[in-house]
Amino acid sequence: MRVLGIESSCDETGAAIVEDGRYLLSNVVASQVEIHNRYGGVVPEVASRQQLSSIIPVIETAMEKATCSWQDIDAIGATYGPGLAGSLLVGLTVGKTLSLAQNLPFIGVNHLEAHVYANWLRKDETSQDRDTVGASWDVREGDPTFPLIGLVISGAHSELVLVRGHGLYELLGRTRDDAAGEAFDKVARILGLDYPGGPAIQQAAQRAEEEMRRQRKPVELARSAYRLPRAWLRGTYDFSFSGLKTAMLHLAEGATGNQLPSRAIDGKKNTGSEGKQQSQYTRMGMQAAQRGAPNVAQLAASFQEAIVDVLAVKTRLAAQEYHVKQVVLAGGVAANLSLRARLEQELLPLRIRLSYPPIEFCTDNAAMIASAAYFHLCQGDTSGLDLDVHPGLSLPFSSSRVIPSV
Repeated sequence: MRVLGIESSCDETGAAIVEDGRYLLSNVVASQVEIHNRYGGVVPEVASRQQLSSIIPVIETAMEKATCSWQDIDAIGATYGPGLAGSLLVGLTVGKTLSLAQNLPFIGVNHLEAHVYANWLRKDETSQDRDTVGASWDVREGDPTFPLIGLVISGAHSELVLVRGHGLYELLGRTRDDAAGEAFDKVARILGLDYPGGPAIQQAAQRAEEEMRRQRKPVELARSAYRLPRAWLRGTYDFSFSGLKTAMLHLAEGATGNQLPSRAIDGKKNTGSEGKQQSQYTRMGMQAAQRGAPNVAQLAASFQEAIVDVLAVKTRLAAQEYHVKQVVLAGGVAANLSLRARLEQELLPLRIRLSYPPIEFCTDNAAMIASAAYFHLCQGDTSGLDLDVHPGLSLPFSSSRVIPSV
């Protein structure tokens, strides 16, 4: 079965054709990073207007690269949430219209679920490379193994999920405030780094580690140059990154001698218990400034390590708790090399396999939409043409509970 996937949940515009939910025939993405970089983040109205002009050419290019005509397409899938309402409307409307015009089944796809299914994609493999005649739709060689733990980490979501089978999700923990990707973007802005923040902070951290190697010092010194807080939230698998973000803000204030407006970072005024934190990390910044110019690369490395530390440890504990054989990463932050390496380190002694999509399938793309659509279609799911966008959509959890044994 060949599925045309359409993705337009944020600023990217994507179209892809995937066979049997695994084998990539084409994957085209029109990026707006350069447009939004000047603003330090995505401007929703600008994003949706750009998508209106690019979505048809993107779909045509995907069809051309896959050497497919409409007679070769079996179904269409498009994102309907979560995301920016205007952007979602572009892709969903085009997907439903093409479905009606070509008389093809249509399925609305949950963007978060699609990130999980990016782990089913085979980048350099086709169905002809394997004998797929008569093969089961749900389990094939090379697929992730159920039950598994999924760490879904993106600009707007950070969730730890137990996946028992196709479409069977149990929420173990989620962020109580900022998502990991959101924290990367905001701290990159604090440090004067480029947007998007995740790659910018990773590159800065790599520079700090390279400097340590040149000095024949352990790279761990770069990652621990600044002692930053970790919100462990004992007794849960939940995350919290707002305190870490605020610590970085106060540290930067102390290092520069300027009072940076917290509203410029997240639109909120810091109050209450954060006063003590402000004095602690402001002093740390002042002390760093007295030793010379603040080392932005080491700040980035220390911040990245604080995020990776919590994500990796909590994921490993969940994998142990549920005796799974595999952990999958999903979402834009899954592209972080430090997180991948740390999780390998945590899981290898337990003989738990870690998998993650190729870098281009970690960020928003239509191939993962087509993959998720395939598995739903195989279970008999379709969507009506009256399906509307759902900007606040979450994963379809069958149950959720807080685990008390962490």
